[in-house]
Amino acid sequence: MITWVIIIGGIILIILLIVGVFVSSNSERALVEQRLSKYLDDDKKGSDERDPQRSMLTDWVSRRVEKTSFGDRVARDLARADIKFKVAEYFVLIAVTILLGGLLAWFIGNRHPISALIGAIAGAFAPRFYVKRQQAQRLQKFNDQLSDMLNLMVNGLRAGYSTMQAMEAISKELPSPINDEFRRVVQEMQIGIPMETALENLLRRIPSPDLDFVVTAINVQREVGGNLSEILDNISFTIRERVRIKGEVRVLTSQVRTSGSVLSLIPFFLTLVLWFLNPEYLMSVTQGGPLCTAGIICVVLGLIGSSYFIMMRIADIEV
Repeated sequence: MITWVIIIGGIILIILLIVGVFVSSNSERALVEQRLSKYLDDDKKGSDERDPQRSMLTDWVSRRVEKTSFGDRVARDLARADIKFKVAEYFVLIAVTILLGGLLAWFIGNRHPISALIGAIAGAFAPRFYVKRQQAQRLQKFNDQLSDMLNLMVNGLRAGYSTMQAMEAISKELPSPINDEFRRVVQEMQIGIPMETALENLLRRIPSPDLDFVVTAINVQREVGGNLSEILDNISFTIRERVRIKGEVRVLTSQVRTSGSVLSLIPFFLTLVLWFLNPEYLMSVTQGGPLCTAGIICVVLGLIGSSYFIMMRIADIEV
């Protein structure tokens, strides 16, 4: 009876998640307005009133969570990954993955409570791992497009464009994700936000050292004057060379990074496989008592962690 209750509850949560994703995709403009107000520290009440499709539960949870520092970090991570989820919907997704992961592992692992716990832990970390992966990929794409953006901006300034017109050209001519971010910058300036604040918001969404260099140069030029096109041209050459060198370093160190990741994950993977195939064999390690078991676990985790740290430090070359 309990099993059927869990299965039915999981199906209901999946249906609710699908409905939430559908509603979110239909209200993309409202999401853009909400994120703009969030980064500009405007009053969120107006944006909430412009989004009538939000459910009462999502609205209540979002208002409570986004006031906390943890909720603000989650909203910032979702925006950096360009995932069209609100904070409350993201938490619902985590709850669903925990439930499904625990339920699936419970069935596969001979209906053992530890198997359900392993599946629940994996389900809890899966959404965050996906968000972090999306952030890294989007940041890498942005950095690769930054030199092309600077070339287009330099050509526009030399042709007589203003800085805002050059940014608007970037939002129309270049591919995603750099055009999406500069479109937000242009929208913020069009509603009366100063350029310094709009660029600062861009830097919060895209934590790139190269972009920080560009934003600093633009802000300094606006204060003290100078030839912005020449400044950005020099920065473009520097960033292009850095991207090239970073690519070469990434290729040369890819074997070390891959080896470190694979070798560190193999013990955990084998442990999970052995647990689901023959849990009695793994439980034999506890025959020496709790102190001996804790010592074995600490030694194993310490060796794996130290070896992974050493290999990553070898592959971490600053450019």
